[in-house]
Amino acid sequence: MELNTTLSSQNVQNQIREVGINRNYWYPVSWADQLKAGQIIPVMIWSEAIAVYRDQNGTVYAMEDACPHKGVALHKGELINNHITCPYHGWEFNGQGECVNIPYYPSEQKLPCAKAKSYPIREKYNIIWLFPGDVNLAETARFPEVPEYDHPDWLTVFIPGHFPAHFSICNENTMDVFHGHLHKNLQGWFDPILLKLSQTENSVHASYQVSYKGLLSKFLGLSNQGNEVTTRTISINYNYPHYNSSLEGISSIYLMRLPMGPLETKSFSMLFLKLRLPQWLLKPIKKQVSILIWNLLLKNFLDQDLEMIESEQQTYLANPNRRYVEVNPAIIALQRVIFRQYELYLQQGGENLDLKKKVESSFVS
Repeated sequence: MELNTTLSSQNVQNQIREVGINRNYWYPVSWADQLKAGQIIPVMIWSEAIAVYRDQNGTVYAMEDACPHKGVALHKGELINNHITCPYHGWEFNGQGECVNIPYYPSEQKLPCAKAKSYPIREKYNIIWLFPGDVNLAETARFPEVPEYDHPDWLTVFIPGHFPAHFSICNENTMDVFHGHLHKNLQGWFDPILLKLSQTENSVHASYQVSYKGLLSKFLGLSNQGNEVTTRTISINYNYPHYNSSLEGISSIYLMRLPMGPLETKSFSMLFLKLRLPQWLLKPIKKQVSILIWNLLLKNFLDQDLEMIESEQQTYLANPNRRYVEVNPAIIALQRVIFRQYELYLQQGGENLDLKKKVESSFVS
């Protein structure tokens, strides 16, 4: 539905900083090229500990990071015969979490029924994805689409993000184009105007008009001269639980969100740029240019956002009853979607938390 774009004062429901996630979506847990054959890594999705590993054949698996024998973290073990093996007693588990060997167990005796929970897992866009919800929904759950990936016309910049904050705070930072003031010393955008806003049960779509000026504007091809002011439209699409936004064919960014817990969030982002360089020159140095753009430009923007996100979280923790006022209707729409998705998960048989009553009684859609 279309929403009013007028900026007006609205009270923020503080329970947004405690709401849980809808687990019935695909979440990113690692960059694929960073997980080597024979390696096991610990990951966390909303306080759920999971061991992810790649066997010697290159196949990726995920299972609960707890041995069903003594509860020891399986990521501390090793791979033996392509089986994840507990470091304590050497129990081996296959990719489905089934115990297939106990080194000291009588060979003629049937193995005990010991199984670790396994998870659907995929590799795409150089990201390892995991589905922590109902396994019966994994194949039909919407999966992010990134049409720019591997397209020769786009330069890809991979952007890691790690925030000591609830995922709602991180999501609001991404939706909130009005915080260009924070990045003014980096020649960020200015004079933002919310042009269009719409919301569904699982998405928010917003268009902002923004202005640019300076060397960054020239580098991105927004203007021919650095001292010119140029105006463009940014389209931001939040399709729960991830983002993508575009700047009029000049750049696109896909931000894949991993809520690790109530106070910790990661993101796996890909920025796609169209640089004004011939392909024959750019192609052999794409990786080096990508790393350069990240280190010299984008990391500075992210560091400034990180400081604000952390400050916002710490202030909330110090006084969860403090009242806050929001004027951007896109933020309120985003909060409604986050609440709604958690309600849907509870209705689908997800965990029964006390927060459910708070959500239902305190948030007005």
